[in-house]
Amino acid sequence: MGISIGLVGLGAFGGAFADLFKSHPLVDRVGLCDVEPERIAKFANDPFFKDKFNPRDAYSSLDDICRADFDALVIITQHWMHAPQCLQAMKSGKHVYSAVPIISIPDDDEIMEWCDRLIDASKKTGLYYMLGETTYYRPNAMFCRRMAKEGRFGDFVYAEGEYCHDVDNWCNLRQVMYDRTSSKTGRGYDEIMKKYLGKGRKGGPMHYPTHSTCGPVCVMNAHAEKVTSYGYRNRTGDPHFASDEFSNEVALFKMSNGATVRIAEMRESPGILGDDGESFRIMGTNGTFSENRWDEIKRPDFAKIDLKKLPKPSHTVLTDKEMRDPLPLEVQNAFKQAMNKDVKKEDLQNLDFNPAGHGGSHPYLVHEFVDAITSKRQPAINIWEASRYMVMGAMAHKSALKDGETLQVPDWGDAPSR
Repeated sequence: MGISIGLVGLGAFGGAFADLFKSHPLVDRVGLCDVEPERIAKFANDPFFKDKFNPRDAYSSLDDICRADFDALVIITQHWMHAPQCLQAMKSGKHVYSAVPIISIPDDDEIMEWCDRLIDASKKTGLYYMLGETTYYRPNAMFCRRMAKEGRFGDFVYAEGEYCHDVDNWCNLRQVMYDRTSSKTGRGYDEIMKKYLGKGRKGGPMHYPTHSTCGPVCVMNAHAEKVTSYGYRNRTGDPHFASDEFSNEVALFKMSNGATVRIAEMRESPGILGDDGESFRIMGTNGTFSENRWDEIKRPDFAKIDLKKLPKPSHTVLTDKEMRDPLPLEVQNAFKQAMNKDVKKEDLQNLDFNPAGHGGSHPYLVHEFVDAITSKRQPAINIWEASRYMVMGAMAHKSALKDGETLQVPDWGDAPSR
């Protein structure tokens, strides 16, 4: 028997996940929740949802769906709402999946307080929280975690991650913010910001850091201990940055495993670093990953080897398909149907499974959450893991405000095993 899931937030991003959650073979029932009825209607009237959606499972508020008897809620709403909505869901007895980040607000201490509250709620209720961080299931992250598990990096030495997303990039952040604040729920954003600005709190790109911090943390299985960070302030009077302290921020971290990590969050800088603006690179004593390239040297026992016959490094260029982990066949087939609704079921076997969405991460995120809930285990990107991504940004912003003063980075430890 499968689980029941309520989908909260059916806008552009939430809608991109709806078909996948509905189609997972371990999901028996789906609920739909949005304050805008037309968004619900889009899915409620779709024949694809007929076998798992009942019209009585349509809800116009989080309060209403929290009172319903769903096992879990998938919350893909505005980023400043995530943490309080997830906390409400957990207090109502439901596991939660949250879109990234945990919360994005211009107050570093409050960000960490929300991490505290969510961790405490998970401890007290025994319920699971999962952050839908796309980087975790990009092909490069999956490959690097396999190499790390096998010990093929050797000792980790250095890593870097970045999210280079200029405000006028192809995915235009001005338009994104306009769309967010023009929706029914988004219209209150200006009032929320006034509260923080009145206290002298301004934002910055490190308040949305998880795309860049996730890769190094999840591969090395290490957390940040110290940070030194600097910020660049907009100098053109661009109104997009009126409530931001910085438009670009770069931080250097000392990690718990002794490695050094550089994180760059850039919003006023066209172009990208390397081959991808949303990526990471990791260097170890035996192996290095960068831009889909794996370089490795098998170190000998120097006490026993002829120094004239030392091994040479190998160099491998990898495809996304080679780097990805497999999904269970029945899950792949279900997702293929969701991604190709116009294709007859009997013809799906002729199609390859080509995961899509943020580097193909979307199907993996959906499967991880559903499988974790049905298996009664902590999801990979649990609240303890997610807080490690988030606190790096909060403390980096604090350091930048102090002109690069080195600060200690708090840590909540590992998720309890149960």
